[in-house]
Parts: sequence; structure tokens; C-alpha cells
Amino acid sequence: MKKVAIIASGETMDVAYKVLNIANAAATMDVAVTVFCTFGGLRLLFKDPQYSIIPLLEPFQDRLQTIPAIAELRESAMDLGVNFIACQMTMDLMGITSADLIDGITTAGAATFMEDALDADSTVTF
Repeated sequence: MKKVAIIASGETMDVAYKVLNIANAAATMDVAVTVFCTFGGLRLLFKDPQYSIIPLLEPFQDRLQTIPAIAELRESAMDLGVNFIACQMTMDLMGITSADLIDGITTAGAATFMEDALDADSTVTF
């Protein structure tokens, strides 16, 4: 089975959509996907991820209502078996606890992610 490793470190709406779009696309192609969420990327895993619209997306604000919400794309990814890992070091640094995150999230360090990344066919960073 092919594998892809994704690093999510950006905290903006466009980054969240990119990460989840790639993760869902790969998972639907029977690719094993691991997403390592660190720094701003941890927002993807919050129970209620809130994103402000960024200037890049302002011209498309009306169209954003026609695509799935970030939480919906995340749920779809999880249903497809995407493995999300929350960076423990970043959580400690930022005072984030497992209670702040949705259920079913692994918390681990970079070494755990590297086990998947070193075996992956592709690694993508956002």
C-alpha cells in the first residue's frame, strides 16, 4: 500500500483546506495517510476549529458556503482512516491538552511521525 505523510503547521483557513483536501483525496485512492499537526496546524484538531477568512479568500467568501466546512472534511478524512497525530511538544508549549482536541487523536512526538514519514512514498508540508 502506498503511503503519504503530511505535516500541517499553518494556522490559516487555506492551509486547513489544503491539508484536508490532499488527505481525503489520497485516502479515497487507498493510500495510507498520516497527518502530523504541529503549531498552527493543531487548530485542525480542535473540537470547534475557528478560522478567520484571510484576504486571499475574501473574493470567494460567498463560494465558501458551497463547499464542505473544515470540520466536515476532517470527519470525512477520519472516516476514511486518515491518522492524525497531534504534536505533544507543541501541545505542551502552547498549553493545549487532549481535552481540547476531538476524540480519536493520537498525541505523540516527532519520532512517531518520522516512523511513518520515513516509510512514506510522499511527504507534503503545509
